[in-house]
Amino acid sequence: MNRISVIGGLLKKIYRMYAQELLGQLQQKGFTDLRPSFLEVLLFISENEGPSIKQVGQGCGLKKQTMTSHLNELENRGYIERRLNPSDRREQKVHLTDYGEKFKLALMESVREIETNYEHLVGDVELDRIEHTLKNFYERLDKKAGELDLGPAL
Repeated sequence: MNRISVIGGLLKKIYRMYAQELLGQLQQKGFTDLRPSFLEVLLFISENEGPSIKQVGQGCGLKKQTMTSHLNELENRGYIERRLNPSDRREQKVHLTDYGEKFKLALMESVREIETNYEHLVGDVELDRIEHTLKNFYERLDKKAGELDLGPAL
């Protein structure tokens, strides 16, 4: 198998393990109605105050149809609400509800716990190096995609 296939496979496996661990912790904290695919969307909304629907889709690398489906589900479950942008009524902004804010606290606590576990597993310096290497690799891919007019790297 070639190197890039191995790297891609490992990144996918690491992400799945992380998402499963995060979902498990959130379920223990009472948030039992979520799927792994919702976590990335909720994390993005939690880290960005009132993003537009387009910003959420771009930030999560999701197509419009998938994004709309996820937002509908999260709204039905009480995590988010969509509001018209007062300065541009054609645009909707996504906000956490009170329940979503409670989820955000549990989410951030769980992410900190997982990060601590990973630091114990590989060490703080190694975790920093992994983060730096992956950011650098992503930025180069994203730049190349822009130069080739392929859109942002997802």
